[in-house]
Amino acid sequence: MLSIKKVNIENFKVFNGKFSLILNENLNILVGNNEAGKSTILEAIHLALSGLLNGRYLRNELSQYLFNNEIEKEYIFSLKTDKPLPPPSILIEVFFNGKELPLFEGNGNSDKEKGCGVSFKVEFDNEYKSNYDELIKTDVKTIPIEYYKITWRSFARDGVTSQSIPIKSVIIDSTSTRFQNGSDVYISRIIRNDLEEKEKVDISQAYRKLKEAFRIDKSIQAINEKVNAKANISDKTVTISVDLSTKDAWETGLTTFLDEVPFHHIGKGEQCIVKTNLALGNEKSKKAGLILLEEPENHLSHTKLNEFVRSIKENCEGKQIIISTHNSFVANKLGLENLILLHNQKVTKLSDLKSSTQDFFRKLPGYQTLRLLLCKKAILVEGDSDELIVQKAYMEANDGKLPIEDGIDVISVKLTFKRFLEIAQKISKPVAVVTDNDSNYKKKVKKKYKEFWDDEFIKISASKEAEYATLEPQFVYANREQLEKLCEVIEIDSSKYNTVELISSYMKKNKTKWALKVFNSDEALEYPLYIKNVIHWCNA
Repeated sequence: MLSIKKVNIENFKVFNGKFSLILNENLNILVGNNEAGKSTILEAIHLALSGLLNGRYLRNELSQYLFNNEIEKEYIFSLKTDKPLPPPSILIEVFFNGKELPLFEGNGNSDKEKGCGVSFKVEFDNEYKSNYDELIKTDVKTIPIEYYKITWRSFARDGVTSQSIPIKSVIIDSTSTRFQNGSDVYISRIIRNDLEEKEKVDISQAYRKLKEAFRIDKSIQAINEKVNAKANISDKTVTISVDLSTKDAWETGLTTFLDEVPFHHIGKGEQCIVKTNLALGNEKSKKAGLILLEEPENHLSHTKLNEFVRSIKENCEGKQIIISTHNSFVANKLGLENLILLHNQKVTKLSDLKSSTQDFFRKLPGYQTLRLLLCKKAILVEGDSDELIVQKAYMEANDGKLPIEDGIDVISVKLTFKRFLEIAQKISKPVAVVTDNDSNYKKKVKKKYKEFWDDEFIKISASKEAEYATLEPQFVYANREQLEKLCEVIEIDSSKYNTVELISSYMKKNKTKWALKVFNSDEALEYPLYIKNVIHWCNA
């Protein structure tokens, strides 16, 4: 199968300088925080293969906003010094993987290595050098794109067009909706691309007949007489009619309907599914070897998302797919081994996760794996009560701020600590585990987590006191000097619950209830030492 092996992106949008990404042959899942470059990668690949950006040929849409903002600032600042920088350029290189393609083979790439692919460059045109030299004597505020050109070549240094490039791509963005006369522009384009020339002619003629019927309708004739009588703006006849000034006028005059409902009136989730399925099924996509999907999860319920992921798998078989997502379900279901994490222009892959871990998250995709990947630090806890108490302890030590406000995510992972820790270990993510000792610290903590114990990024925190096996007795014991106050906070009778054991027994039976009351209370309580240690680790 012909696919993309690697892409180089230089100075394009969020990418300052050169960025390189090695791609999987089949499925690639791009994840990262906002502004990490996920969308930019999809746009860059599609641009280098088609010459199109946002559905339009870039040759006619050049803008200084395509350049990385920092690169532009450095260039503008340098013009005021005695060492001005040359006009910056944008470079996108796509390396092919698969069958031999002599016309695209060579070392005409920035890596200077023999390869097969295409180079798309937005660069200064030296024909305008004299004009440029005069321009920079003035106060230049932006990159002078009027003196730029696009150079589109194979690695063999020959000029190329979208028709000559062997890999065809289709980009599907369900995140944005643009309407024109009530129809989604994206849907109109898809349908138009699927029509044969004869079918387009048939539609045009049918539309023309509608105009004729509209014009000769008696009510319209009467309205036009009234309009013309009152329109004292010209000596020409003024009427209302249907615009047929171009042969493709029907494209802007027709509206898409679903079950007799205009497309723009149906739910956003249904719009996403319809647009994506149409895009995957249209003739251009069937011929395309590369499918680029922008955040397919938008506006979809859990059930619809599951159907959608299955549809992607079925419709994209035998194609290379690159998906950007913020959704853990999508990433888990499609396989964490295909995941590519983007952070500060660096790339981390999870391709060498244990197969058992990959299968686990694929079969149980509800776990919030991307929260672990995208936070600054993570605290893994077993359940809701642990999550509430850890957050409250953090807030009391940090002027009322929630951990997430400092980029620290407290994630309830049930009994899957080791699965999450394996991921954390692969990406060197600072992670703390808050866990019970289950009355056997040596076996349930020390031995259980032995492969993570010496990892500099991982902290395992649990109490060694066997008689206090879980959070509840640990919390009561920490407040043993103020049991009445604790009873007041969790709203139980202190005369009835007057020992560590009795209060602990109540709290075990009402786990979330008591923890929520502590979380919402303004009273200062004590926290177990193993939880305090984790809060100290967070603030270190």
